[in-house]
Amino acid sequence: MPSSEKPRSLERGVVTSSFPSALPDPTGLLDLDTRHVWHPFTQARTAPEPQVIVRGEGPYLYAADGTRLLDMVSSWWVNLHGHAHPAIAGAIARQAQELEHVIFAGFTHAPAVTLAARLAAELPGRLSRIFYSDNGSTAVEAALKIALQAGFNRGETRTRILAFEGGYHGDTFGAMSAGATSGFYAPFQDKLFQVDFVPYPATWAGDPEVEAKEWAALSALDALLGDDVAAIVLEPLVQGSAGIRMARPAYLDEVVRRVRAAGGLVIFDEVMTGFGRTGRLWAARHLSEAPDLMCLSKGITGGFLPLGVTAATEELYRAFGGDSFAQAFAHGHSYTANPLSCAAALASLDLTLSPETAANWERIGAAHERALPELSAHPHLERVRRCGTILAAEIRGAGEYGGNVSLELRQFFAARGLLLRPLGNVVYLLPPYVVTDEQLGQAYAAFLDAAQTFGRPG
Repeated sequence: MPSSEKPRSLERGVVTSSFPSALPDPTGLLDLDTRHVWHPFTQARTAPEPQVIVRGEGPYLYAADGTRLLDMVSSWWVNLHGHAHPAIAGAIARQAQELEHVIFAGFTHAPAVTLAARLAAELPGRLSRIFYSDNGSTAVEAALKIALQAGFNRGETRTRILAFEGGYHGDTFGAMSAGATSGFYAPFQDKLFQVDFVPYPATWAGDPEVEAKEWAALSALDALLGDDVAAIVLEPLVQGSAGIRMARPAYLDEVVRRVRAAGGLVIFDEVMTGFGRTGRLWAARHLSEAPDLMCLSKGITGGFLPLGVTAATEELYRAFGGDSFAQAFAHGHSYTANPLSCAAALASLDLTLSPETAANWERIGAAHERALPELSAHPHLERVRRCGTILAAEIRGAGEYGGNVSLELRQFFAARGLLLRPLGNVVYLLPPYVVTDEQLGQAYAAFLDAAQTFGRPG
């Protein structure tokens, strides 16, 4: 390669860069992006040019071309309190001046210990032990391994995992196995381990068949249960990537009871539903039953830094104790319990537990509830549903979930100043808690416009 094309050179033992210290103009930045960046969940040959975002504030993102976008999906469901919130940014800055990272095997530090104690005080049931990882997929991966190894350590032969059809739990191989019916993993199908899937009785406002679907799903569950089941993993109340599909708390309580009666463990994947999305701190707080393991990520740091948590009961934790390392949970990540991430999570938790945030959950949920009749009455919308701060509907006749219509809808909403990322024909709102009623009204109106443009009567 000619020397003029080398991005870096060594001079007196110091690595120097040939790129300018200042960011290039948007055109130059997009050129570099095109040549070097591989974007997630994107078909590069057909996707439109990405927008260059230069800053965020509150519920808004600001692009280099002057466009302002109202972020109504919390930038992939991570942002809780608005972009660039000063309380979280300040906590990260202070922590960065003290300790940026330390190996978490054999060491500990105040942000991780404090966060673990505070989470344990708020978690449902008897969840008291916190295992840290990097993201939602690795949190689920750890939960599956804990469930399987706990049985192994006890000398049990429980090796089967159950999950709900359509569920999505991440993109590592264990998480993919538990989400094999989500439709994303065809190239890896023969590399995934066996998981048995339970029908998911998705419901919506005015659904006349919900009870029949629930009983059928419970019957299917009973047929799968046995003394070899190690655990079931599920997204409580709302399946996210499956198309914002919702199930009733009473049904999930019955699932938990039946799995537990068969001796299996229960894993709640609250990566998306945690930290108030369902109108309560955890989706589990809508249920009377509590899980044995719970996975958290996404909103845990308010959208600032990666962090994952797998919470477990003391009973499970003790199953890994012994005189031999062979019984230990030999699992970890280089950035486990990163102090900056833990500091961000503590600041975000302060905001999440504030009376103001609880009032915002109530306000957003009430606004969604008021919008339901008009949305449900539109001839091109169907299966309108709400859970806490989450609202979803399907555009009738616009193509099934997983179709190409989602890209057209994204561009339609962007032209109206909204960042929305439909899942096929499923349009949904999952906003940061600082969104105003007026901004929600803007989104409801865009839903109706999209239905009129893309849909057709049933």
